[in-house]
Amino acid sequence: MNDVILTPVEEKPLSFTLPVLAAAGAFAGIFVGAANGSSLLGIVAGAVIMAAIGFLVVSVLGESNEKPARWGLIAVFAAVGFLLGGIPGLVVGALFGWFFGWFSYWVGFGRYREKLVPYLTPGQVLWHYAFRVICGAIFVFLITPIIVVMPLSFNAENFFTFTPEMLRFDPDGYSLRHYRDFLTNPEWTRAVKNSLLIAPVATLISVSLGTLAAIGLSQSHVPGKRAIMAILISPMIVPLIISATGMYFFYSKIGIVGTYWGVVLAHAVLGIPFVIITVTATLVGFDRSLTRAAANMGANPVTTFFRVQMPLILPGVISGGLFAFITSFDEVVVVLFIGSAELQTLPWQMFTGLREQISPTILAAATILVGISILLLSTVELLRRRSERLRGMSPG
Repeated sequence: MNDVILTPVEEKPLSFTLPVLAAAGAFAGIFVGAANGSSLLGIVAGAVIMAAIGFLVVSVLGESNEKPARWGLIAVFAAVGFLLGGIPGLVVGALFGWFFGWFSYWVGFGRYREKLVPYLTPGQVLWHYAFRVICGAIFVFLITPIIVVMPLSFNAENFFTFTPEMLRFDPDGYSLRHYRDFLTNPEWTRAVKNSLLIAPVATLISVSLGTLAAIGLSQSHVPGKRAIMAILISPMIVPLIISATGMYFFYSKIGIVGTYWGVVLAHAVLGIPFVIITVTATLVGFDRSLTRAAANMGANPVTTFFRVQMPLILPGVISGGLFAFITSFDEVVVVLFIGSAELQTLPWQMFTGLREQISPTILAAATILVGISILLLSTVELLRRRSERLRGMSPG
């Protein structure tokens, strides 16, 4: 028998490895240098350090010493981070050491090609990873302002910035006082109560009218469907301040400005487009022969809707309802025009607090709202997948 020789993955030449690692180090050095007073110094130092690490990993240590080399980098980066920033610096330094240890071997020994098809050109490989880096950067840019708010809500002081105690991870720097204020202060509890009274009713109206509109517009014989659809979803396209102004003048003519039903109807108008879009998307894969079969069996239209059509489009209806609920619960511009002092919702109270009295209780409220939004959007995603399975668009 012929012996089969297994050759290890060949390491990339230093002319490729060192510039890539230097660029990664320079990018990380921007943030480290800015935190210590000099971005330029951080860029230069980061590039030089990572180039030296790349040379050490590829030319000196090799793959056989990967585990001790990576642990050594974690220890060195953690020690440097501790000297520069104390305990927080130690944590960040250890994370940097772990990442750059893995990244050095990943680039230096060509591991980035292991899960790719072998016929890709260098340019295609570059775009494959550049696209993911761009998407990751956009995600970080979008999510960072939300993440920063959460630890600040546990600030023991009445500040909107991280205190020295918080940066040292000192337990005395953290407190639940702002959450207690949110749950016990009459102004906040009244605002939460108003939001909980308005949002469900507005959602119910949005779901009812939006679902009926979506089903009607899904019929092939409806004339002017595109124009009607454009009009129905216009509240989510037109700038909110314009919609709020128009609602104010219209509702003032019929005498419901400053009333409970005025705010409910205004929020329902804003929620209907979300229901129409989600239900219409669900109806795209709906088998209309099922409704015709039900009619042939003697079922009237109402029975057919609730017994045949509704169970299949229910995930889309619930998804639209959740979006409508989030829209109503988070909306502030329209309620400023239509509401009143007795109908202050939670976003209105947060806006008023920012304008009149700066209190970290606003951050506690924002953190709670973010948590609720995450739960609701996770529910929407689960329902979307269930809807696809029911319609045979994805494997069970």
